[in-house]
Amino acid sequence: MSSWFEFNAALVVFFLSHMIPVRPPVRPWLVSRLGQRGYLLAYSALSIVILVWLFGAAARAPFVGVIPADPLLRWVPLVLMPLASVLAVAGLRAVNPLSFGGLGRGAFDPMRPGVLAVSRHPILLAASLWASAHLLVNGDLAHVILFGLMGGFALIGMRLIDRRKRREMCHAWEAAAARTAMFNPRGLAQVALLDWVMGAGLFALLLLAHETVIGLPPLPV
Repeated sequence: MSSWFEFNAALVVFFLSHMIPVRPPVRPWLVSRLGQRGYLLAYSALSIVILVWLFGAAARAPFVGVIPADPLLRWVPLVLMPLASVLAVAGLRAVNPLSFGGLGRGAFDPMRPGVLAVSRHPILLAASLWASAHLLVNGDLAHVILFGLMGGFALIGMRLIDRRKRREMCHAWEAAAARTAMFNPRGLAQVALLDWVMGAGLFALLLLAHETVIGLPPLPV
């Protein structure tokens, strides 16, 4: 029971940490003191710390099987994670007034949206792909709850951010979002070559570090 308590507590803290700092008046207050980049870096660091705790709590929760193990499912992360890696890298490097996470400098050019042609929310889309891939290969109840909620949270977040940005930017949102999409695979052609290279590097790093950090080999045996 204590293990389930820790897992539930970690879930609550995780979701609160992703809801409170982005809501007014908390977000404007933090940005005014940390700056936009400082806010994003602090928000990301907090998310990582809580995420590490959440994964540890899920691993310590009692095992309850939900999805039967299937060797074919081990290939799903190897198919989805390269794309998720590219989207994450491109999303972090982008100038993105339509979502969060874009650390790129300069003005956004709506005629050359880059990764935003795939999704206005590339980091959230990457998180959803990552969660979906890992849900299928971690079939116990705690991890199904964990990855299912995180994937759903990312998808809902895309809608909520669109709604908030429309309200904040008014007519400017329509002009900025004209050549972007919620999700459009054809937009991958507009992702910069450097993002593909760096995304491939990130995926390779994740493969190499997976067994050391997580304790499980990422490749099907």
